[in-house]
Amino acid sequence: MKKQIMAAGIAGLLALGMAGCGGQGAGGGDSTDEATTDSTSTTGSDKSDITIGVAMPTQTSTRWIADGNAVKEGLEALGYSVDLQYAGDDIPTQTQQVDQMITKGDDLLILASIDGTALGSQLDAAAAAGIPVISYDRLIRDSEHVDFYVSFDNYKVGVAQATSLLFGLGLTDKEGNKAADAPSGPLNIELFAGSADDNNAGFFFNGAMDTLKPFIDDGTLVVKSGQTEFAQVATLRWEQAAAQARMENLLSANYGGNGEGLAGVLSPFDGISRGVITALQSVGMGDTIADGLPIVTGQDAEIASVTFIDKGIQFSTIFKDTRLLADQAVVAAGAMLAGEEPEANDTTTYDNGVKVVPSYLLPVVTVNKDDIQAELIDSGYYTADEVASGQAD
Repeated sequence: MKKQIMAAGIAGLLALGMAGCGGQGAGGGDSTDEATTDSTSTTGSDKSDITIGVAMPTQTSTRWIADGNAVKEGLEALGYSVDLQYAGDDIPTQTQQVDQMITKGDDLLILASIDGTALGSQLDAAAAAGIPVISYDRLIRDSEHVDFYVSFDNYKVGVAQATSLLFGLGLTDKEGNKAADAPSGPLNIELFAGSADDNNAGFFFNGAMDTLKPFIDDGTLVVKSGQTEFAQVATLRWEQAAAQARMENLLSANYGGNGEGLAGVLSPFDGISRGVITALQSVGMGDTIADGLPIVTGQDAEIASVTFIDKGIQFSTIFKDTRLLADQAVVAAGAMLAGEEPEANDTTTYDNGVKVVPSYLLPVVTVNKDDIQAELIDSGYYTADEVASGQAD
């Protein structure tokens, strides 16, 4: 079902984008016929002779599996050949994979980097070979050869995560407005951030901290460990086991080993959230929020965490519809191969240290238990059976 939805959605979106309809996506052009003619004329052959290299970071996260499959299916639906590679979260593996894509003469690269600073020489080689590069979700830094960026509004992701934490603690409503009957505090929370080598992690953390800061400054929220700097709370490679170990250490050092007094945890990713929750449950804080488990946020709507939310274990996740992200990558690729500039909706925010990269940013949605049906099931992202089982087909 998901594959059929994806193929139909991408084909429709590309047709709109290549027809030049304003605001319809990352692609632009005067007409479908002209765009098709331009695309084939850049190579002197049909689309099946055009290969697009797609590098994804890992298959340990269901999110990245979905991204890779969605991009591949979308490009293949349009007739392109696709070289999809996963790197197992290993930087040397990814650099080697990208090197091979360039050596083989792939016509365009879509890269979701493991380390945003590790692909500089590969991008230099791609530029020398005339191969355009789309940075996918994770901005590649310190290179002038990043041609386009497709992602979500990552600062707003952090704002949404912090707002959800405040809502779960009863301090605001779901939209972030101060609750009339808000507790006076102090309420103890702890903070987690993503991997320091992922450019997005800083945007998430900054958005969250800007939102939480007024409540921390007035004493309503207290980070009992004192660990409030990004470097102190970052989680290398976003690893669940690392998050669990850090949470266990925080509980031992600051909460008597049993979590007493801990009200909430800011988590930037569902894998980290599940590691945190395992640590909290293991010291007897409860099996669900209803029986004492602290409020824990998340991101990516991974099926295991959606099931946790449905069961009242995790409080929320930020849903970034990877179908839409894949659509935008496909449309941008089509525009580039047609010799056109992809349509950007942000040309000021994403400075990679060398240049401001033109970007197309997508919106995000906060999902609590009451939102699962409308946002995830009705939209076809998951089925009710998948939510019930915690396993995606």
